[in-house]
Amino acid sequence: MSLSALFVVTHLLGVGHLARTAAIARAMARRGHRVTLASGGEAAPTVDMDGLHLVQLEPVHCENADFSRLLDAHGRPVAPELLARRQAALLDAFDAARPDVVVIELFPFGRRQLAGEFLALLEACRERRPRPAVACSIRDVLNPPSKRGRAAEALERLGAWYDLVLVHGDPEAAPLQLSWPVEPDLARRLVYTGYVGSDGAEAGAAAAEDDGGVIVSGGGGAAGLPLLRAAAEAARTDPQRRSWRILAGHGVPEADFAALRGQGGERVLVERARRDFPVLLARASVSVSQAGYNTVMDLAAARARAVVVPFEQGAEKEQRLRAEGFARTGLLDVLPEAELSPQSLLAAVDRAAQRTRPVWSVRGNGAECSCAALEQAAERARRTAHAWDRLDRALARLHAAGLRLDVWWRDDDCVAPSPALDRLLALSARHSAPVALATIPATVEPALAPILARHRLACVLQHGYAHANHAPPEAKKQELGYAPTALVVAELEFGRERLEALFGERFLPILVPPWNRIAPDVTRELQRIGVRGLSTFKRRESAWAAPGVYVANTHLDPIDWRGSRGLADVAGLVCSLAAHAADLAEGRADPEEAYGLLTHHLVHDGWIWRFLEDLLGRLAVSPAARFVSAREAFGL
Repeated sequence: MSLSALFVVTHLLGVGHLARTAAIARAMARRGHRVTLASGGEAAPTVDMDGLHLVQLEPVHCENADFSRLLDAHGRPVAPELLARRQAALLDAFDAARPDVVVIELFPFGRRQLAGEFLALLEACRERRPRPAVACSIRDVLNPPSKRGRAAEALERLGAWYDLVLVHGDPEAAPLQLSWPVEPDLARRLVYTGYVGSDGAEAGAAAAEDDGGVIVSGGGGAAGLPLLRAAAEAARTDPQRRSWRILAGHGVPEADFAALRGQGGERVLVERARRDFPVLLARASVSVSQAGYNTVMDLAAARARAVVVPFEQGAEKEQRLRAEGFARTGLLDVLPEAELSPQSLLAAVDRAAQRTRPVWSVRGNGAECSCAALEQAAERARRTAHAWDRLDRALARLHAAGLRLDVWWRDDDCVAPSPALDRLLALSARHSAPVALATIPATVEPALAPILARHRLACVLQHGYAHANHAPPEAKKQELGYAPTALVVAELEFGRERLEALFGERFLPILVPPWNRIAPDVTRELQRIGVRGLSTFKRRESAWAAPGVYVANTHLDPIDWRGSRGLADVAGLVCSLAAHAADLAEGRADPEEAYGLLTHHLVHDGWIWRFLEDLLGRLAVSPAARFVSAREAFGL
């Protein structure tokens, strides 16, 4: 199925970000998809845009690696009006493309100074029906977070807006955690695509004939000038009398370019960067360059003898980390920028020239693998949109039949105040959805009581006694069983009394067995110790677990406990709720049992929170659905 894809990228210093994004976009176009690329950096003549619809935003750039100070095309600080025009143009491009998948390069890992336009686009994605899949595209190595809290902020934004993160690298060569904190929440969303090389790199390597010369490249902008100047002087004094070709990016000012041309001697050719760079690189005896992503991929494809001088101005660490990683495997030589001089560069070139051409074993094919991941994400988004539509139709039929879906909400494992609990209670208040907190008596902290006293929609249930497993190793985990029944019942009674003393009227005598399992012998004793309700998981078999003990179970748990332990398949979750609503309308479900939502706030990631926001918001506006409290669900 042909898709519409929107790629968004702003390169500020060189052209690497744009080149990599364009390579993936071209691969999508070759697979028959309609592709729009919105570029927010300066025009880059060396980047191939064949097959793409290019939307050029008013360009911004930076100088001297000062990414906090954006400049316009005239070198002036960017005005708010320019940023507003960029944002409007980006949203116009989104509306025109009507994308099935949106790919945003780097943000929220970087480009924070352009957050306004990215967040506006992400909000447009969330509001669009059907909602497109949203991916973040990043290189193998990032600049580590410069301030405390930046990684947490990025993770929060990923959970709120994105579906996946494409890492264009190989985890065996450079796992993302070398440069960025990778929590389990983030790890579940990473898709390593392999490295993205230029389209002509492999062809250049195939046509390679060593010409004995040295080729020098310094990226697309002025950041490579120190390297180019050192190379020009090294070439002039080279005792080996090798030919040197120095390629200056189109972002190098004309005056600096002219000075470079005048600096070298007769064996030095200084010219602007060329699209056939992969072919020239493959023929050279030695390559001298920085260690940007695209350059290193070209080195790999060409099997180049390489000397790299990582760009390290402005506390930049990305290139140094990448270079050192590949240097450890003997694939290239690193000359630190602080040690760069014509003499040190000549010595490094001489050493590299003596080596045999290396064989790079990095995982490539990154553009095609990225396309496959994006196509799968778009298909998941399509399935999810259809599932929500199915739920809307099922609720509409229920309403037309004069019936109603009652929904109650149970959250397990509460013991203490926490930011996650604050978020849960705020979610409850925002949607006027009562929440019942299944609380562990043995470990509950008294500080929880005043917190819950301020939230009228919260109540407390009893979650076993200590959430301790009494089952043997070969059995499924269970607290309310295996141990002597008298001991289990005594602990439950003591736990009920403790919760009642702490929470007063907020406590309801309803038992939630840990792991949703309870032995029949224990169930028969519940009424005697004052328990009036029992809640586990899945549809109940009977309204009464024992005399005087009413059953109201939960039915929908968004966590994939047996797999990733993150958010389960959203389409499957929503379809299960739609099926229950349809069963109610057709008389196949028990109309007396409220439908139970089960959550575990302490282990939610951003994607689970987003799903709950969507689900509760959908139910809150449906005339066929009603949130009920645990007291109502159990008839207390």
